[in-house]
Amino acid sequence: MKLKFRKIAYQLHLWLGLMSGLIVVIMAATGCILVFEEELKHIVHPNRYFVENIGRKKLSLSELTEKAEKALPEGLKVKRVVMSSDPSRTYVFRTLKMGEEAWTYWGTYLYYYRIYVDPYTGKVQEVEDAKKDFFEIVLDLHRRLLLGEKIGKTITGYSTLIFAVILLSGLVIWYPRKMSKAMLKGMFFIKTSANWKRINYDAHNVLGFYAIIPLLLISYSALIWSFEDVDKWVKNTLNGNITEKKAKSTIPSEESSNRENILNLIGNTMEKGLKDKKSALINFPRSEEGTYYAELTYDGRQYRNEHFNLDQYSGDIVKSQSYKNKNIGYGTALRERNYDLHTGSILGLTTRIIYFLAAVIALSLPITGFVIYLNKKKKKPKHKKNKVIFPSQH
Repeated sequence: MKLKFRKIAYQLHLWLGLMSGLIVVIMAATGCILVFEEELKHIVHPNRYFVENIGRKKLSLSELTEKAEKALPEGLKVKRVVMSSDPSRTYVFRTLKMGEEAWTYWGTYLYYYRIYVDPYTGKVQEVEDAKKDFFEIVLDLHRRLLLGEKIGKTITGYSTLIFAVILLSGLVIWYPRKMSKAMLKGMFFIKTSANWKRINYDAHNVLGFYAIIPLLLISYSALIWSFEDVDKWVKNTLNGNITEKKAKSTIPSEESSNRENILNLIGNTMEKGLKDKKSALINFPRSEEGTYYAELTYDGRQYRNEHFNLDQYSGDIVKSQSYKNKNIGYGTALRERNYDLHTGSILGLTTRIIYFLAAVIALSLPITGFVIYLNKKKKKPKHKKNKVIFPSQH
């Protein structure tokens, strides 16, 4: 029975690996680039992210939003702003619209702009057409293979599921049928003194084992994003009886034009909250019942945050939640950590480096695995046709 299970695991590992190898290479290579995206952007484009001179006082959020919107193509409105606690950093405003039915990257984003504004002077330092940004293209290649939300996301979603099966089946194959001292050494170390075929085999076998935990965490978090039903099931199962209410704004009976005051109120609140935090994010309402969604993040880990939904007409807090709140469900808490689980920022820089190394190994696995397959194929003896020997005549 154990031998049969092992054979099934081997066949799954082999054929699923051959099917999805190229996609895994693409997703792993792009993942390696994206691990340190923020740091690289700051080095490549310092004029976008840093002000020329640090001033004494910042302009109000409504003034800065107005300047950002004036810099946009006519008719477009700001939909988000990110504020940093670093006094030398610009405010980053954003607006975008996606085409859900698109089949290509260029159709996925109908428009996508980021506006970098000096919060002290209101100077627009740059208007970036984010569709042309290198890292945005890499991100879309990672998420959708540049094939749009409908097709590309489906392919990467099922490829991630297949990759998780490959990892688990690989673990079954990795464990030897008979344990010995030599076998134990081969499980954890690469025999560098051996020939290149053995080194290639060990690299696939040993490095795959060392990377399996971060790669399974990456796969799990990607599946949560790829399959909405799985996301809901995990969240609802772990939450138990705890239900979440959607925050809504109360539409006033009379016409209200209080946007400027509300923006300033939210902006001032976020600025005060930034004193011991890393950054603040404000998403603007998208509908009449929509709310301002504001988020204060403590450090590089996205789940360590406080977030609020504020009524767009009154500025009142409709809903608030902190990662410190012990009353939120386990499903909600896990979902809040999904981004950090995927990127490796869950424990800070250490896990980001571990994830980077795991992504490099994931990039190598389909290549070393394919080489093993070719070598085994060459070893198979060719069946010789039986020769017919005629008896000699005397």
